[in-house]
Amino acid sequence: MTGSGTVDGVGGGFRLDGRTALVTGAGKGLGRSCARALAAAGAHVIAVARTEADLATLADEAAGSVEIWTADATEPAFLERVEALPRLDVLVNNVGANKPEPFAEVTAETLDRLLTLNVRAAFLAAQAAVRAMLRAGNGGSVIHMTSQMGHVGSPNRTVYCMTKHALEGLSKAMAVELAPKGIRVNCVAPTFIETPMTAPMLANPDFRRFVLDRIPLGRTGTAEEVAAAVVFLASPAASLITGTSLLVDGGWTAQ
Repeated sequence: MTGSGTVDGVGGGFRLDGRTALVTGAGKGLGRSCARALAAAGAHVIAVARTEADLATLADEAAGSVEIWTADATEPAFLERVEALPRLDVLVNNVGANKPEPFAEVTAETLDRLLTLNVRAAFLAAQAAVRAMLRAGNGGSVIHMTSQMGHVGSPNRTVYCMTKHALEGLSKAMAVELAPKGIRVNCVAPTFIETPMTAPMLANPDFRRFVLDRIPLGRTGTAEEVAAAVVFLASPAASLITGTSLLVDGGWTAQ
């Protein structure tokens, strides 16, 4: 059982052989790295993204088993497909978006779009995954990709911070409720990572300096560093860990 605290479970280390892991937003950036890392750890990975071209090379790149789903994580058809899976051991709820802008200038359209994608879609994907896990009876691990911004505030990120704080709270509530069923629920909360989503922001020298000045380790992170945290929380090595957030933030939130 993925959620087991038995000696055998701990002895399994970081391997995920025989398990099925689903990763949303797997076409690029953090999701793509998570899919590759989980496959390398032995999992059968279901990689989900809206754009088929983003997924086309993933199976060839991954050192393991990858199944491609071209789907929109906000659509009912996707949720039905997840819930119908005969086995699901790991969900990496990675899909999300951001639109930095001053609080006074946030439009209702931006608010609704980020709430829909970052909170509503994540909630419903987790619900569908948990239903599949409960039906199979093997326990499981749900990992929400949040952010250091789910722990602190920052200028021009009011909506993003709100949505990531919401996911952190959701994870704690899910963890408490689902623990008796052997389903663990955690967050991975990165700092600024070099991805296609952050590239336009970090290309601004002033903003890059703002970021680096707040990271005690003095650098941004890589997608592979975040994926390593995801593999750990998905694995039997984390069998006693639930309801927490693993900050991959170079020390940003420690000060």
